[in-house]
Parts: sequence; C-alpha cells; structure tokens
Amino acid sequence: MLAVFGHTNPDTDAITSALVYASFLSRQGVQAQAYRLGELNFETAFVLRELGVDAPEMLPELPAGTAVALVDHNESAQSAPNITELTVTRVVDHHKLGDLITAQPPYLRFEPVGCAGTILLKLHREANLGVEPREAKLMLSAILSDTLHFRSPTTTPDDRDAVAFLAPIAGVEDVEAYALAMFAAKSDLGDTPAAQIFRMDYKEFPFGDPAHPDAVQHWGLGVVETTNPAYVFGRKAELLAAMDEARAENNLNGVLLSVVDILNETNRTLILSATEEKVVREVFGAETVDGVADLGNRISRKKQIVPALEKHFMPQA
Repeated sequence: MLAVFGHTNPDTDAITSALVYASFLSRQGVQAQAYRLGELNFETAFVLRELGVDAPEMLPELPAGTAVALVDHNESAQSAPNITELTVTRVVDHHKLGDLITAQPPYLRFEPVGCAGTILLKLHREANLGVEPREAKLMLSAILSDTLHFRSPTTTPDDRDAVAFLAPIAGVEDVEAYALAMFAAKSDLGDTPAAQIFRMDYKEFPFGDPAHPDAVQHWGLGVVETTNPAYVFGRKAELLAAMDEARAENNLNGVLLSVVDILNETNRTLILSATEEKVVREVFGAETVDGVADLGNRISRKKQIVPALEKHFMPQA
C-alpha cells in the first residue's frame, strides 16, 4: 500500500490533495492510502464536514524503504521525520525544488500554479478519468484556499480554469459564497490556544548558501489568513510568546508570523525581536511599530516572502 501525504501543519491543499491523489492512483491500479502529518485547521475540517469525508489517519512510523508519494511539498523539513529513509516514488507539487534525494528515479509533476489541486485535475484529464463529485469539491476547495479565491499573486489562469471546470461537478453554484464560508470557518478561532494558532500554517526554511552550512540561517515563518485580523492582534502578546517558544525549541535564528487580511489583501507581520525587526526593514523596507510591521500587499509566503528572504541571506558574489 502506497502512503500518500502532504506536509506537516497541513492546510486544505495538503489534506485534500492526499485524498484525491490516493483515489486517483487507486483508480489507476496502484493501491494507495492518504495520510496526514498533523491536525486539521478549521477551514479543512469545514471542507471535510461539508462532504461527509473522514480525515486521513495520522501517518504511522514507516519502516525504512517504505514506498511513499508526496503531495504539496518536497522539502524534508516539511515532511515525515524519517523521509530520508523512505522511498519516494512520486511527487505532485507546486513549490520550488527542495532537498529531495532519491535512490531511484521517481515520478515528478511540478507546475508553477497556485495549488496542487490544479495539477491533480490535469492528471485526471490527461488519463481520461472522469472526476467524481467528491474529488471535484476537494480539489475546488484546495484551489480556493491556496489562491484565497484568486486574491493571491500565485493565482494562474490554470487555477481559474480548474475552478470553472470543477464547480458544476462539485455542485457549487455560488463559488464566491462557498469561498467566503471556507474563510469564515478558518477565521473562527474562538479560544484556540495561541501556540496552535501560530502552528496552523507554519513552515521552517533554511536561508543561505548550503555549501557553507555553518552560515545558513533557519527561520520559522507562520501565516494566519483571516477575515477577522482584529481578533488575532487582540492576542498579540500570547502569539509573540508562542513564537519565542518555537524559536528556542527549534534553535531558530528568527521567527515571523504574518497576519493576512483575506478580504483587504494586506499583511501585518508580528515581529518578535530586534533580529527580525532588522531583517524585515532591510528586506521589505518596513518599519516595526509596537511589534508589528506593515508588509502591504505581500500576502503570499511562497511568492513574496520566502524568495525575498532567500535573496537577502544568500552571499553576494
């Protein structure tokens, strides 16, 4: 049985892509099962409830050499703890190439689109496999989530075409209303612990020249996408404490938490210390006021935050 899973701290794309790709492979004659590497966020839980679909099981500890397929990621820091001991046979992803190393040639499908769900739809159509309503709504939900209903600069024409194709099959007549319902579920944080809010969409990245590992910096970058940023900033002190704890526990050089206002398409980022304040000023030209830096319309970590930090920390020739 081929284990299929997305990244740690999974978002809607990571969970739904694992479900859809496992189903796709099974229809192709490859026995596959979807798993997850973390707890569901509120948006993803809403999507699965809407469909009456159970969440994938947590990935068990797999013996070395076990065949696996990755969706929505390809970097070891964002994958299973023993990913370097596993046999990666397939990857479907829309992120930059990471540090993935395999002993045998795997099947790789990378495309610069806004969502792995968009690529999975292409795989269905290329294989002449009809898309079932369940899979259609899973992929539709992922695309709307990852592109913030086309607000994100990661959005491509392929993502828009995919939504137009999937919505009728999924039975979604009003795509905008469905997207807003997803975002409302994501924003309903209630009494969720601050550490959990911080970790909901959190990834760690190495910045610098890998040829000089002693000079590489490791940063944690979290994102809270919400229609109610006032609630998030009302818990600023708690969130900064959670960020500080993560920095100490993981021996990080810096930690940032971007609070993205989905409807107004803005990013105000929590700044933990003078270290982060200096970097954000140098990289984005943003001043920090009372622990918050206004990063304007930089709402995509993948396209607007990480590449700028990579350039900043890479030694100049």
